[in-house]
Parts: sequence; C-alpha cells; structure tokens
Amino acid sequence: MSVQDTSAPRRTGHEELVPSRYAVRIGEIDVLIVSDGVLPLPTKMLGHNVEPTARAAWLNDMFLPAEAFDWALNAVVVRSGRQTILVDAGLGLDPDLNLPRAGQLIRRLAAAGIDLGSVTDIVLTHMHMDHVGGLLIDGVKEQLRPDLRIHVAAAEVEFWKDPDFSQVNMPPGFPDTLRAAAKRFTQEYQSHLRLFDEESEVAPGVVVSRTGGHTPGHSVVRVASGGDRLMFAGDAVFAVGFEHPEWYNGFEHDPEEAARVRVRLLKELAATESSLVATHLPFPSVGHVAIDGDHFRWVPVFWDY
Repeated sequence: MSVQDTSAPRRTGHEELVPSRYAVRIGEIDVLIVSDGVLPLPTKMLGHNVEPTARAAWLNDMFLPAEAFDWALNAVVVRSGRQTILVDAGLGLDPDLNLPRAGQLIRRLAAAGIDLGSVTDIVLTHMHMDHVGGLLIDGVKEQLRPDLRIHVAAAEVEFWKDPDFSQVNMPPGFPDTLRAAAKRFTQEYQSHLRLFDEESEVAPGVVVSRTGGHTPGHSVVRVASGGDRLMFAGDAVFAVGFEHPEWYNGFEHDPEEAARVRVRLLKELAATESSLVATHLPFPSVGHVAIDGDHFRWVPVFWDY
C-alpha cells in the first residue's frame, strides 16, 4: 500500500483550514477518503451497556470529553478501471438534530475535482441517514448519471420497510429522522438500486459483503489489488471498539450480533494485515489492526505529505 499526497491546490473560493481528503493507492486502485464533517453526539453512544464509570475511564484515558464529542463522518471514492465508486453519501442537510458541522461531502467532492456525473456506482454500507442523506440534497440527483447503479443489501431495503428500533439507544428524534430518510431515499432511487444477498463484485477488485449486526443489511467493502488490501468497514468499528469490542453502540439495531461481527472483522484485519478505513474513526481513519491480548489495538498510518 502506498499513500499519496492530496494537497495540490484547487481554488474553490476559499481555503479550508484542515484537510478534508486523503488518498491511498491499493495496487492499481485509487482510494480517496473524504470527510463529510463531524457529528457531535453523547459519549453514551459509545457503550450504553457498560457502567458509566468504565466509559468515563476510557474517555479520560483517550483525553476525550466526558459528555459529548465529535464523531468523524467519512466516505470513500474508489476508482477501479473505468468505474468511479462512491461508498456512502454523508449526512446531507442538517435534519433538525443539531448536526450543523456535517453534510459537507458534496461540496468537498467538488473541491477534490470529482464530478458527480462521473460516478458510475454508489455502494451503501447501510441506510442510516448519515450514509444516504447526501443523495437527498436538492439538485444532487439531477447531477447523477441516469444509468447510475446503487448497490445495497436486499436485507437492508427490506428492513427499512418496517424498521425495528427496540434495541437501539439513540438520542431523541433520531429514530423518526432515520426512518423518514430511508423511506425517502428508497422512493427517490428505487430504479437505481442493485440489490445483493450476501456479496457482490462492484468492480474489479472491489467487493461488497453483507455483515449484518449494525443493521440487518450492513455491509463492508473490500478492495484488493496487487497484493494490497483495504476494508471500508462502515459502522462495524468505532474508536472504542478495538479495546472494547463488546461495548454496544447506541445506533446498533442488533448490538449482540454487531459485537460478534466487530470481533470477526477485526480478527480478519489483523490476520491479513489489511488497511482499515471506517465511517466514524478519526479522519482519515487509515490504519491497521493488531491483536493485543484478548482485544485489539488500532495503529493509524503515518500521514504521507
């Protein structure tokens, strides 16, 4: 794996103070991680099944605030052969949930020189609003290709027809907003959907696989070329999940299964030495996983300038 500098100047009317994109080359495949911004959320979401003191101790060890902090929100653009694949689409417009610092993906794709009309495929790890919302912004659909393919697990589409929120632990307002966003997305993009059951090859070296857990159709994307490997793990892995994979995230619809999926994927990443990128790991979230006793250790890459 090689990491490439993405700091070439592009004049877009103003300059960002911090980078919002980071490029990695996996063999012959280009991968660009793009930040959609951050989500300010309660720290309870990181482990609602553990004692507050245990959660507070982890946060203190990580030099993080006790009550709320900013979750990164990352999407990925993959170029394989003649295909340009967007993996997840960000939050979109602020849905009255006090998330004003996310929803930046569309303009940041433009700043990176990526024309929405050049995107041949979109892969959705799942249909939570912070993964589909960018497609619901006014004017976005009109910029997309008429033959655009949107790959999503059939189980995910089925789930959102009558979603079960009985095991989640979300802040107030989120279930209704998630339900509404998924319904609107399905209605607007029905003709573009390319459903799969367990696994599908989106492009040469780019495979999407259903894991379940976080949602019934939650999926990960594996990229492989020339001996290099990378996994975009969506919401299967959060920052606390390396040391405490058994902690339940508040947005998991089946937290027990999500914990099993997390352990399985982390073991795979450690065994294969694949690179890991995930939606809510700190940007750019590129790193590796090592086994550390009974748990795991996150090893971020050194940035390449």
